[in-house]
Amino acid sequence: MATSLGNLAGKVALITGASSGIGAATAVLFSKLGADLALTGRKEDNLKKVGDSCSGSSKPLLIPGDIVKEDDVKRIVDTTIQHYGKLNILVNFAGIIELGNIESTSLEQYDRMFNVNVRSIYHLTMLAVPHLVKSEGNIVNVSSVNGMRSFPNVLAYCMSKSAVDQFTRCVALELAPKKVRVNCVNPGVIITELQKRGGLDEEAYAKFLERSKETHALGRPGEPQEAAEAIAFLASDAASFITGATLPVDGGRHAMCPR
Repeated sequence: MATSLGNLAGKVALITGASSGIGAATAVLFSKLGADLALTGRKEDNLKKVGDSCSGSSKPLLIPGDIVKEDDVKRIVDTTIQHYGKLNILVNFAGIIELGNIESTSLEQYDRMFNVNVRSIYHLTMLAVPHLVKSEGNIVNVSSVNGMRSFPNVLAYCMSKSAVDQFTRCVALELAPKKVRVNCVNPGVIITELQKRGGLDEEAYAKFLERSKETHALGRPGEPQEAAEAIAFLASDAASFITGATLPVDGGRHAMCPR
């Protein structure tokens, strides 16, 4: 598997949201591909477990923090550079989801969704770019099929993810002259804790996964490892001529229309 995805040996990768789900799977996979890791997340205990699961030659640098807090974002970047002296790959994963439509949402929900899903990425990327320019590195943002297609009752979430897609394309054009690639993966339903944290109880989540067999062309939800492999591809030299792309990792959901 490592050879098919490309070799990340000698690359320093900063991964946000690394304490669970796709972020955790990406950290473990990157370690297998030889990357030196700086991992950040809000839940320190979970972050330590992920760090222990990584199998690279060097132990990951763990930086607990909340990327909504500006001081934390600056500390995360500064600590990474102080420890490794460089940055080659930034994976912007951290994100949240909440249910709500135009009749039931609130400005508080809107602000919360955009602060976590958009503003934090904007800020972290601003601070990381000077280092990525030096290394001619790359950025992989983690968006959602909800950024590409429209769904009811997740209004603020859909809007935030479409903003991530546009951010990806704009920054890709801005940094292309400096040899920094910027791409995005757009997962469909992936079996993580995201939806439960967003408000679904066990029964509702079970129905949600069952329904995913119909809403995804391949007839099932995805696994975190499958999204991680797409991220690893885009972060590797195997994707050296790809920038500004939004790559669906969604079992075909983005291509489906009701009949």
